[in-house]
Amino acid sequence: MRLGSALWIALAGFGAAVPFFGSTYLMGVVFQVAMWIALAQSWSMLSATTGYLSLGHAVFYGVGAYVCVLLTGIIPFEFAILAAAGSAALFAALIGLPVLRVRGPYFVILTYGLSELVRHVVMRIESALGSFGRMIFDVPAQEVLLWWMVGLAVLATLGAYAIRHSRFGAGLAAIREDEVAAQTIGVPVTRLKLLAFIASAAIPGAVGGLALLRTSYFEPAQAFDPVISFTIVTMALVGGTDSVRGPILGAMGFALLSELLWSTLPQLYMIVLGLTLIVFVLFVPRGLSGLVGRIGGAR
Repeated sequence: MRLGSALWIALAGFGAAVPFFGSTYLMGVVFQVAMWIALAQSWSMLSATTGYLSLGHAVFYGVGAYVCVLLTGIIPFEFAILAAAGSAALFAALIGLPVLRVRGPYFVILTYGLSELVRHVVMRIESALGSFGRMIFDVPAQEVLLWWMVGLAVLATLGAYAIRHSRFGAGLAAIREDEVAAQTIGVPVTRLKLLAFIASAAIPGAVGGLALLRTSYFEPAQAFDPVISFTIVTMALVGGTDSVRGPILGAMGFALLSELLWSTLPQLYMIVLGLTLIVFVLFVPRGLSGLVGRIGGAR
C-alpha cells in the first residue's frame, strides 16, 4: 500500500513538473491523461459505487464549458472554473431526484437522452443569438492550465478514495448490492444517491472549463459530444471499477494508446481501440486493476 501511494504521488509530481523540462507536445499529452483520470474518477464516484451506469457525464462537462465561456473575461479564470464546477453540481442537484428514480437500462438511456437534450437546447440558444462558435482570447498560460488539471485529477482520486472508504461509500455499496434491502434496513437511499450524483458532476464541470480554456474555442456540438461519455465509461471498464487505481490505469493506458494509434495508424485508430475494448471485456473482465492485483498476488 505504501509503495502504491508513493507511485501515485510520484506520478502526480511528474505531471506537475512537466512544464519545467518537457515540450509543448508532452504537456498536451499529460493534460489529456490528467483530464481523463479526473473524468473517470468522477464517473466512478456514482456508477462504480452504486451500480447506476451513467452515460450523461458529457452534459456536466458541457455545462461547465458553457458557463466558463460566458464568464471568461468578466471574472478571473479561477472563479470561472469554480463557477463551472458549481453550475454542473447545481444542475445535477436539480435533475437528480427525477433521474435517479429509474434504474438499470432505463437510467442509462435517460442519462444519454438528457445529455442530447441539453446539447440541442444550447445549440438552439447559440443559433438564436447568431453565434455558432465562440473564440476566447487572453487565456491563462498552458502550464497554469496543466497544473490545474493535474490538481483536479488528484482531487478526484482523493474524493473517490474517501467515498469508497467511508460510511457514505458503505451505504452506496449497499445500494449497489440490493437497493430495496438497503432501504428496508434504514439506509437513506435517495439522499445518498443524490449526493453521489452531485459529487460526480462537479469535477466534469471544472474539467470542461479547463479544456475550453486550453482550446480557446467553444462549439456546443463539441462540448456536449456523447463520445466523451462513452470514452469515460470505456476507460473505467478497461481500468477496472473495483478500486480507485482502476480509473487511473484505464485512463493512462487508453489515453496513451490512443495517442500512439492516432500518430501511427490514423486510418485504423477506432478499429484497434474497439478491438482492444472487446478483448478486455471478454478476457480481462476486472480490468487492468484486477490484472495487476492477480500478478501481485501470484508474486
